[in-house]
Amino acid sequence: QVQLVESGGGLVQAGGSLRLSCVASGRTTRAYAMGWFRQAPGKEREWVGAITRSGDRTSYADSVRGRFTISRNNAENTLYLQMNSLKPEDTAVYYCASSSPGHVLASRASEYDYWGQGTQVTVSS
Repeated sequence: QVQLVESGGGLVQAGGSLRLSCVASGRTTRAYAMGWFRQAPGKEREWVGAITRSGDRTSYADSVRGRFTISRNNAENTLYLQMNSLKPEDTAVYYCASSSPGHVLASRASEYDYWGQGTQVTVSS
């Protein structure tokens, strides 16, 4: 069983920054691609971005590309999401996820088999 625990969410003004962390336990997550998703009230869960097993490649949704950066520290089983130039429309619960085997960069929720509990990010205007 895998456990993913996010932290780092909070309230920030538009234009500010936050760094989310996701600590994994229970399996060697360095063997799997990982990703971030978000879900705003009344909306479907949205893919934010993903990172390969080794961390050498990343991919992002158009809505966050150039503002958000995903990284990972495999020695510490930790995934990060650095969010800069935050906008009110970035307000959501953010989830980290570990992909199922065989995916290099996964962009669909169905390609992930373990999820964190989520952390709230609120951006005020």
